[in-house]
Amino acid sequence: MSDHATDPATETFLAHRNLLFTVAYEMLGSAADAEDILQETWLRWVEVDLGKVRDQRAYLVRITTRQALNRLRAMKRRKEAYVGPWLPEPMLTAPDVAQDVELAESLSMALMLVLETLSPTERVVFVLREAFDVGYDEIAAAVDKSPAAVRQIAHRARLHVDARRPRQVVSPSETRAALESFRRVLETGDPQSLLEVLAPDVVLVSDGGGIKHAALRPITGAEKVARFMAGGLGRNDLPISVAPTVVNGSPALLVRLDGEIDGIMAIRVEDARITGIYYVRNPAKLSRVESETPLTLR
Repeated sequence: MSDHATDPATETFLAHRNLLFTVAYEMLGSAADAEDILQETWLRWVEVDLGKVRDQRAYLVRITTRQALNRLRAMKRRKEAYVGPWLPEPMLTAPDVAQDVELAESLSMALMLVLETLSPTERVVFVLREAFDVGYDEIAAAVDKSPAAVRQIAHRARLHVDARRPRQVVSPSETRAALESFRRVLETGDPQSLLEVLAPDVVLVSDGGGIKHAALRPITGAEKVARFMAGGLGRNDLPISVAPTVVNGSPALLVRLDGEIDGIMAIRVEDARITGIYYVRNPAKLSRVESETPLTLR
């Protein structure tokens, strides 16, 4: 893109790049795949006759959506062969993302896991409508369906998500408080203290991608989760450090073993107790945690 640094196509694309990346990331749950989609969008965008484009932002979102939908269908097959649970690639986010409550919730690990249960078309329609308030006509043009069909898909997807999403929206300060207690417990390695911060029906989902040790299925129940974590981090002889960070619009923890990144822990909090733990250990999903600039507001 450097050769076209001053042309209108480049200026427009760069002006909307954060939006397009966020759209693709929410649809795919993978920053690496979202970057690929941006490249594909760019290659198609520079071939467009801008004089015939009435709404350049909408046109770019349409290109991005079509490419993401194709990629989402291909990823479905890839995920079926994945070892253990699949979690979204953690995305560092700037403070302004957390201030936008709707955007932060749509980026959260908990909700993105719910989106995994939608069909590719349902997910694309839901993300465009609910997270970005795109009109039905625009969505219809992007997914090659009638506006009436898109309304039905959006309604079905919303009912599906509402039945599975977290029961309450918790403020960042509440999450930080629970996370700080969790952080102290992890560093001290006290199983009893761990039980005090976990809800009785807490669920732990860990993603090692077949490369790092992780549970092959979600673990449910405070005692089972505490035992698993004590047997994993607690049994390691390497020095452990746990630092706060902001991932997917919410407070999270960056875990290091002997100074090397071991994983990212995101949590779900309800009634001041941790009800969900999402631990990403797959190294392929952690390469951007330190090297990337945090995502800013769309």
